[in-house]
Amino acid sequence: MILVTGGAGFIGANFILDWMTQNNETVVNLDKLTYAGNLASLASLETDARHIFVHGDIGDRALLKSLLTKHRPRAILNFAAESHVDRSIHGPEDFIQTNVVGTFHLLEEVRSYWNGLNATDQADFRFLHVSTDEVYGSLGSSDPAFTEMTAYAPNSPYSASKAASDHMVRAYHHTYGLPVLTTNCSNNYGAYQFPEKLIPLVLMNCMAGKPLPIYGDGSNVRDWLFVGDHCSAIRAVLKAGRVGETYNVGGNNEKTNLQVVHTLCDILDELQPKKHGSYSDQIIFVTDRPGHDRRYAINAQKILNELGWKPAETFETGIRKTVTWYLQHQEWVAQVASGEYRDWLKKHYTDKNYTERTA
Repeated sequence: MILVTGGAGFIGANFILDWMTQNNETVVNLDKLTYAGNLASLASLETDARHIFVHGDIGDRALLKSLLTKHRPRAILNFAAESHVDRSIHGPEDFIQTNVVGTFHLLEEVRSYWNGLNATDQADFRFLHVSTDEVYGSLGSSDPAFTEMTAYAPNSPYSASKAASDHMVRAYHHTYGLPVLTTNCSNNYGAYQFPEKLIPLVLMNCMAGKPLPIYGDGSNVRDWLFVGDHCSAIRAVLKAGRVGETYNVGGNNEKTNLQVVHTLCDILDELQPKKHGSYSDQIIFVTDRPGHDRRYAINAQKILNELGWKPAETFETGIRKTVTWYLQHQEWVAQVASGEYRDWLKKHYTDKNYTERTA
């Protein structure tokens, strides 16, 4: 049995869905179900006895203790996090509470649980912490890609909170011997992603005939990683990663935000053309957000050399699969395009000359 935290979020849900197709091992899924947690993403597992969902917070130590005592997991995978930069700028406290305090409480209960295991189970146990490349800061256009040895230099409340959680995980290994693993990934994309992130936001607005807001001049560069590839990397690290080590996970796909948006528009022009013009006609540029990092890039040579992992998808194949999925799952899209998401959209884009009007 494994325990997954944040398993109703974008990456966590994809990981569980992939895991269930390849393993017969039970998954206990602990998720707080904040705005980005969506059980509809796991609807296919509703009658699967191997998936045990628990509604709760990683900061609830009594709940954690009871789950660990009852289910006796051999591994814990920590996906639980507040993860959006814009939200962290407007409300950093939630990020500190979940990403820093929550991770601390989780580590404390896991340490107590691990100390109570017999020697064999202690040796086999793993705590895998899923993090981000944003902890490394920003790169210039000619700078080498981030490696596992790159110094941390977070530039937003979100990335600072993730950096703090990474350091806590490292400290619990070096101080207490807890067998931890950390992964730092580049920008994920794929099915079930909440539409505050660039790719699903653009797809939703394209199909609704709304403007496609791009920060600044659209030249910010990210390395794009298909979520299925990220899930396979996590499985590889969990299976054979060296205890105490960090592994960077990237897609080898550096693209500017403007390139990504034009690619999405081109695919939609092909698969679901408009009556008149191109979806790219809906592009608008909005005031850049504070502290917007210019470039991220991941050097994933370590995970390739040690574990033989590399991404199976190119950006071209992965993004086409993603667009196709969103076109085929309009009910899921409609379900998330309401309520708190609309409040977020209004808050972040109304003041930047973005409106809900039809383009």
